[in-house]
Amino acid sequence: MNGVPEDLIVYEIALVVPKRNLNEENKGYDCVEVLVNEFRNVGLIVERVLGLSDEFIKLAAPLETLGRVAAKMQMKKTTHIGIDLQFEWEEIKAFVRQPDGSLFSWCERFQCYRHLIYKIVNKKNSDVTLKFDGKEIQWEAGKSLLQRLELEGIVKQVFPLHDEIKRKKLLRSWALNWWDFTAQPIDEIYAYFGTKIAVYFAFLGMYTRWMIFPATFGLILQLIDFGSLKLLVFPAFFISIVLWAVLFFQFWKRKNSALSARWHLNFSVSTSEGYKLSGREWNSLQPPLELVKNSGIDKTKEKEALQRYEWFGYLKRFRNDVIIILSIICLQLPFELAYAHLYEVLKSDMVKFGLTVVYLLVIQYFTKIGGKISIRLIKHENNENTEYQADSLVYKVFGLYFMQSYIGVFYHALLHRNFMTLRQVLIQRLILYEVLENLVENSLPYLKYSYKKYRAVRNKKKREKGLIGKIQFTTRVEKEYLKPTYSASISEELEDGLFDGNVPNME
Repeated sequence: MNGVPEDLIVYEIALVVPKRNLNEENKGYDCVEVLVNEFRNVGLIVERVLGLSDEFIKLAAPLETLGRVAAKMQMKKTTHIGIDLQFEWEEIKAFVRQPDGSLFSWCERFQCYRHLIYKIVNKKNSDVTLKFDGKEIQWEAGKSLLQRLELEGIVKQVFPLHDEIKRKKLLRSWALNWWDFTAQPIDEIYAYFGTKIAVYFAFLGMYTRWMIFPATFGLILQLIDFGSLKLLVFPAFFISIVLWAVLFFQFWKRKNSALSARWHLNFSVSTSEGYKLSGREWNSLQPPLELVKNSGIDKTKEKEALQRYEWFGYLKRFRNDVIIILSIICLQLPFELAYAHLYEVLKSDMVKFGLTVVYLLVIQYFTKIGGKISIRLIKHENNENTEYQADSLVYKVFGLYFMQSYIGVFYHALLHRNFMTLRQVLIQRLILYEVLENLVENSLPYLKYSYKKYRAVRNKKKREKGLIGKIQFTTRVEKEYLKPTYSASISEELEDGLFDGNVPNME
């Protein structure tokens, strides 16, 4: 296969199309057959796998294919002399490799795959008629074939595949490595999952290690009665926590910078269709530029038009912030105060416990609803790039979290001055929140996956009546397709902005 030994081929992308029966006479006109042939023509290695109800097209690319596409995309990479230069396949030895020895990171490979599969266009001067189960599809001249098939619903999904060798290695050295409590193979995580996931777990590992100090200090205060020294010990604890937080963030900034330098992160490739230009995405610069070009007036009026556009953006953000603040004050604040008041007046501990469970479940929906409202408002703002959008989202969602985290504390501490009730509330919320969050995060994806498997097996039995015996999934690619995709806690449509890094998105 293209000069690559079959046992060394790593399939990284898969497409899902409906399974169907083809006659030899119609095979050459079938749109999926044409798509597969086009994939092979651009240098991709293709393997087709039949599942229970769908067909899976697995794609792999030799290094030379990816390298030539990266050069065509004018991708910039770091050289051994420390300068970022445009990648050239003929000068491959001049460019720095990844920590695992590969030439391209996952994000860079993803961009190459995306360019290969979505840039297959009809190069003829006329439309091409394709067929799918007796239905005719017009492939217009100059249009992308894959996008056309996605619009018709023939290509159901495009998703990345696991590399089983690397995945099992990470399971042994990371997920199932119970002895090294906070040790993580960060370089391997970065090479496999990309920048954002690697930086997240690097932060989580460092945070877990640093939490040993406040956890130990707090446990000592809980177990030992200091008597009259409490007036000195508790203020010292509060001051030490503030100092701990400042030191932690400073050391994390240093670690984050060190990781960025080690991984040669220059963010020259964006996750959007366009590339970044001087810190901004090209498509984000279009509205003001078009405004100036279409005006056709002198520089003074051009400047006025740009200033008007900028101030209009400020007014939009101010309006949206006011909407969020009023929503929090009028909707969330009464809910939070009602919970705190009911917890204070109720006598039964079991009723209080149940009230906390209901409260924690409800605030999950409050947060999601607030996130969706924030996303809709942000889409109507004149943000320059995704970083500005992420900042705007953080500002808006911060109010939701602040109200959930502190309004009950203020209520019990300042109004009722009942520190025993406050202590009980905090303990119950902490324990219940962790338990419920883990149950939801682990049980819901498993239940969704089990339900999809059940539907696939049931549909298979319906189509093939009289089928006897247990139906099993024999291909891993079908199992990966049925598994639910990851989505952010706030929204699926916008970068959350918590960590630097690019996350591939096939949509």
